[in-house]
Amino acid sequence: MRVAIVHERFTELGGSERVVEQLHAIWPDAPVYAAIVDRSTLPPGLVDADVRPSRLQARYRGGGTYAHLLPFLPRAFAELDLHAYDLAVTSHHAFANRVRPPADVPVISYTHTPARWIWDARTRRDEPGGLLARWMLGAFAATQRRPDRAAARRLLGIVANSREVAGRVRRQWGRDAVVVAPPVDVDKFTVDALEREDFFLLAGRLVPYKAPLVAVEAARRAGVRLVVAGSGRMLGAVERAAGPGVDLLGEVDDATLRDCYQRCRALVFPGCEDFGIVPVEAQACGAPVVAPRTGGILDSVVDGVTGVLYDPGDDPIDALAAQLRAFDPDRFSASTIRRHAETFSAPRFRAELEGAVDRILMSA
Repeated sequence: MRVAIVHERFTELGGSERVVEQLHAIWPDAPVYAAIVDRSTLPPGLVDADVRPSRLQARYRGGGTYAHLLPFLPRAFAELDLHAYDLAVTSHHAFANRVRPPADVPVISYTHTPARWIWDARTRRDEPGGLLARWMLGAFAATQRRPDRAAARRLLGIVANSREVAGRVRRQWGRDAVVVAPPVDVDKFTVDALEREDFFLLAGRLVPYKAPLVAVEAARRAGVRLVVAGSGRMLGAVERAAGPGVDLLGEVDDATLRDCYQRCRALVFPGCEDFGIVPVEAQACGAPVVAPRTGGILDSVVDGVTGVLYDPGDDPIDALAAQLRAFDPDRFSASTIRRHAETFSAPRFRAELEGAVDRILMSA
């Protein structure tokens, strides 16, 4: 079967790019289409792949700067020439589902989430750029909800990365989705024999929906040490909020991150994620997770076994602070946590995704 893979963009290396890497492992002859491509951000499995940017590549300035291309992205995907294929598989979190292949070429979407900024006003309020930029984004989002829903109706099938995202697909697109959790490189993150130290860890990109300031303030109220490994547009705010008990490492390499996972008492994960790769990486190192009972974390953490899930209530900072004060690391087994993390491996993802695609095609 001739397959085309369609991804949003290659401008940074994150969880969705790792998914595309595994999609290409399933269909190694498939070209990978994307709106814009910075080849320095390709995961290792795609370095030698046939990666094809759209006509917008000529206007791409490189790096993470692509906001000026936002209004042109829907049309760029609609204009992709997919007539030579038997199946298109999209990796979607914004516009990838806007592809318009011939009627006899079905499209199956692996959906990381319906675009948060299109459907969630709170997400738009947290975007940088000031009031005018947020107003413009809101106006553009209003024009995109109807075509976003129409694109979802054209899909032969939808695979969501978590039950949380499957719920959004149902509410926002009126479609059902099967759930296949994304792949995590659990072999890269391992349990170490060293004893854990007396600090909690906040890891990953420092962006609003991940609520890093909640973690920093909760650690201060609880009187516990917090290590922050990551960077992002909220780094300045985190630096200003950090007190003497907060250590900021900035962006770290894999070896440093693995060391932090292996030595921390627990990972703190205060935001509401679509799925959340970081908690699985931490669990692969035997670290328990402390997180609110919401979002994709419900698919990756077993309450009382691999971590603590709590009700954030009306004051999420106080709720997290209470959990940090009461946290007992002796309740958890590193080997048990590690075994749970292994269920999110890349081979598992490939097998489940192939099975889901086969079932969708057979039911058509």
